[in-house]
Amino acid sequence: MASRLPAEAAQPRKPADTTAFPNEVRPEDELMELESMPYDSIPLPPDAGPDVELIETDGEPLDSDWQRLAMNLLLEIVKQRFRERQDFYAGGNMFIYYQERKTRRRRFKGPDFFFVKGTSRTPIRPYWAVYHEGGLYPNAIIELLSRRTAKEDLTTKKDVYERQFRTPDYFCYDPRNQQLQGWRLNKRRRYKALVPNERGWLWSEELGLWLGTWTGKYQGEEATWLRFYDSEYRLVFTASEAEQQSAEAERQRAETERQRAETERRRAETERQRAEATAAELAQLKALLASKGLLPEAAEDADK
Repeated sequence: MASRLPAEAAQPRKPADTTAFPNEVRPEDELMELESMPYDSIPLPPDAGPDVELIETDGEPLDSDWQRLAMNLLLEIVKQRFRERQDFYAGGNMFIYYQERKTRRRRFKGPDFFFVKGTSRTPIRPYWAVYHEGGLYPNAIIELLSRRTAKEDLTTKKDVYERQFRTPDYFCYDPRNQQLQGWRLNKRRRYKALVPNERGWLWSEELGLWLGTWTGKYQGEEATWLRFYDSEYRLVFTASEAEQQSAEAERQRAETERQRAETERRRAETERQRAEATAAELAQLKALLASKGLLPEAAEDADK
């Protein structure tokens, strides 16, 4: 299955003047970066306590029916793929609250698809509050780009997922040109672009699956969809597709059995006809020999 999170690199020894090595991420610099990053937040009323109810949605519609179906498809596939497991959570188009401070605001992001390991599938969450989930952030995130969201998904959100969430696998897919991009955290905890294979797919270490495109029907809609493939490049099915495949396999098994039975019936019929023909030929031969007195029984009858 998916590998563990990459181990954090050991910090190299600094020289006497405390000058950082090239590309080294110093904690004080990182904190300044996080504080200066743009973020989504909701204001809280002055009398709100720590258990204030968080909003579940911003009420804005999705950019297209394709986006809604594409998110549902990814969720269906993952839940079917890991149907025997209970140690993960997959969500889509829901808020991830990631900071609970003594300020009057809650910070959040709303990825199109996310996958968290080491947690429980139940209960179904209306949102994912990191500080209520043992500090667990998503292990993999997928954003479906649109004209409205592409810039933020490739810049602001990418920075948050890299520097705040520390999400190991991040993918962006643009259905307009069918371009798939992906990044994985390196040892310095910075995103490094993934190299696609010869099919244009990208490997998710966290999910243990390939991510690529597929053209076909989903929920009655013919389109090019983003889908998962296993390590052997086989399409990972949804539950309904798996049922269809199982039913088709059973139909083929029954058809094979019917053909085998039919072949056996024909073989038996051929054998019966051969036996009947042999018996008829033998009877004719006996009759001929008898008519010429060449059979012992026929000669004895003639002497009498």
